Amino acid sequence: MNSKLQIKSVTLADKDLKSGLFQYIMTLADGSRARLFYSNKPEWHLTGVTRLLNVPCPLCMKDYYCGCFEKNAELFDRQVNEHDFIPASMRA
Repeated sequence: MNSKLQIKSVTLADKDLKSGLFQYIMTLADGSRARLFYSNKPEWHLTGVTRLLNVPCPLCMKDYYCGCFEKNAELFDRQVNEHDFIPASMRA
């Protein structure tokens, strides 16, 4: 696993219970941040990742939008689930 992509924390940014959409702000160990988009319809799943431009990308070092985080969406989803960053009670 890439040590630059270790999730440090995940906080709820926004939710729409009617449509089943949730937005979380993910902070990585190196200080970079991204927005995680989840949907609970029909079941809980990650729908997208967007890097926030607070620091350059830890992978390609670009300071503008790149596709690195989107390409690693599965890795982020796995970490969120393995480390229970989003409690199961919020996924219902």
